[in-house]
Amino acid sequence: MSKTTISMDELLAGSDIKHLEAGDVIEGEVSSVKKHEVWIDLGASGVGVVMRREIGHGQTLEAGQKVTVSVIDPELEEGYALLSMKRAAKDRGWDELRRVFEAQEIIEVSPYDANRGGLLVELEGIRGFLPVSQLAAGHYPRVSGADKDEILQKLNALVNKPLRVRILDVSRKDNKLIFSEKEAVKDDMQARFAELKVGDTVEGVITGVIDFGAFVNVQGIEGLIHISEISWERVEDPRNYVKVGDTVEAKIIAIDKDRLSLSLKQMSEDPWLKEVKAFNKGDIVEGKITRITPFGAFVQLSPSVEALVHVSEMSDEETVDPQQIFKLNEKKQFKVIDIDTDARKIALSLKSAK
Repeated sequence: MSKTTISMDELLAGSDIKHLEAGDVIEGEVSSVKKHEVWIDLGASGVGVVMRREIGHGQTLEAGQKVTVSVIDPELEEGYALLSMKRAAKDRGWDELRRVFEAQEIIEVSPYDANRGGLLVELEGIRGFLPVSQLAAGHYPRVSGADKDEILQKLNALVNKPLRVRILDVSRKDNKLIFSEKEAVKDDMQARFAELKVGDTVEGVITGVIDFGAFVNVQGIEGLIHISEISWERVEDPRNYVKVGDTVEAKIIAIDKDRLSLSLKQMSEDPWLKEVKAFNKGDIVEGKITRITPFGAFVQLSPSVEALVHVSEMSDEETVDPQQIFKLNEKKQFKVIDIDTDARKIALSLKSAK
């Protein structure tokens, strides 16, 4: 009777024992919980150990509990496998994030920290980033002069606050996870934009005041009131008229791709048109010098009406220096030589008033 030699590989091939490989994600049962490690029964695949640092933060385990682990090393010298629960959770997390990204689902996250570039977010055990540029209008930090400290202060106010976002980019290979709040509200914004038209009156909240105007949140849509549309008066500093948190009513004067152009001043009658009725061509009027330029001087005739006396109307002399003729805030007599209500302009003459 001859003996047949059977190799170990052949024995394993005929059994239910599964060869473990690094990176495998398998299920096992906790067999014992020690101070520094947890032992896992992997059934036909043997036994493995999870070191404490490879267990999820705050996770408690007990014997008999079913767990999912990732294989770090399939066989140490002692004969058991080195496992990780953290890595298994992350592996599953990347798969779930990819599914959410491909489905373009809207999800809710709460940032755990902020830096000057945006918000730090953790989802499915994986850390990601929500850039400032991807915040919706209501949360975008509008500050003067791009003050980085002020931007960070506004971003810190969003930490631990729930935000609706979409995944903008996800790459396990590059360990990259980018979120966007703008993308999550885009569909709602488009629907709201479709309901708005130029001339509509809308209500909004001032979210930022800067040198050239004020930003307004109109039900999640960003609006801008340019400095020229804040008041019928000459506005030097928008901060003297509105402040962050103010609720305002404004008129839509233009609709851009993703922003409304708004006007505060057009919510009231132009006082210039009312006050200009008091003046007629040929009248001799008194006005106060408000600005002096090389080409002429501006003269205030009433609270809302400002007129121009051109350098050619100051004197019959060939060379005229307005700085030598006028002083700021002084009052003089002028003759009205033209009124253009469409252009909101009045031309004055100093030499013809003498």
